Amino acid sequence: MSDNAVLVQSTDRSSAQEVEGPPEPSRTRRVGVIWGGRAVVAAVLLIGWQLIGSTVSPLYMSYPTAVARAAKKEVSSGELFSALGSSMQTLLVGFLISIIIGLVIGLVLGRYRLVSAWTEWILNALYATPLIAVLPLVIVWFGLGYNAKLFIVVALAVFPIIINTASGVREIDDAFLDVGRAFVRSESATFRKIILPGALPYIMTGVRLAVGRALIGVVVSEFFTGISGLGAMIVKYGNNFDTAGLFVPVIVLMLLGVLLTALLRAAEKTTMRWKVR
Repeated sequence: MSDNAVLVQSTDRSSAQEVEGPPEPSRTRRVGVIWGGRAVVAAVLLIGWQLIGSTVSPLYMSYPTAVARAAKKEVSSGELFSALGSSMQTLLVGFLISIIIGLVIGLVLGRYRLVSAWTEWILNALYATPLIAVLPLVIVWFGLGYNAKLFIVVALAVFPIIINTASGVREIDDAFLDVGRAFVRSESATFRKIILPGALPYIMTGVRLAVGRALIGVVVSEFFTGISGLGAMIVKYGNNFDTAGLFVPVIVLMLLGVLLTALLRAAEKTTMRWKVR
């Protein structure tokens, strides 16, 4: 091989390397960097909280070691697990009802424009109404027990699912619906084969937004209408000026929100491998 040919090949390889750029880090390395960064941020926050909280009166602020002692006490007495079970029951049942109602109404509103034009103003009015304004009426209707808590959770969680589902249906390309009509698909088959899969990314976004609102609904309902659950624990320790005990259910609610959101993201990746990477 001539010197000129070797020079040309070397130049070609150098050009290819310049175009390709440096190799991307492996997935394992990226995950390690992400979790390492999260651990550092968490450590800094905890240390800062410990240093600042220990210098403030316990009537106004607590700190991690005191919260840990309070958590141990609440776990040992069984109070925390009892409250968590009560809140989870309301959360899961209300969230499931919200998904069913939200999907049905959202699919109908997104598919049938005339129905949407007739009723969407009512949906907007209900969504804009502060729930706290109708809590006295909820108590009159359902009393102070489980049914009232369930109603509040559903009332808060259902709207993101309805709105996102309807938006997802409207965003489906008309070409897909035309293909369905060309093959004489029934309306039910159109919903199953075209509309529901096409709107799924929007539906999952609505469900992830709804889980946070459902958690808010659980706490609000337990503040005003319930005598059990994590919200009731917050009220109890707040009335007793026990800030360390109060922080325990608050932190549990935060962790619960993170866990549920992560589970929904995993479900989204599983059901939409063609969409999520």
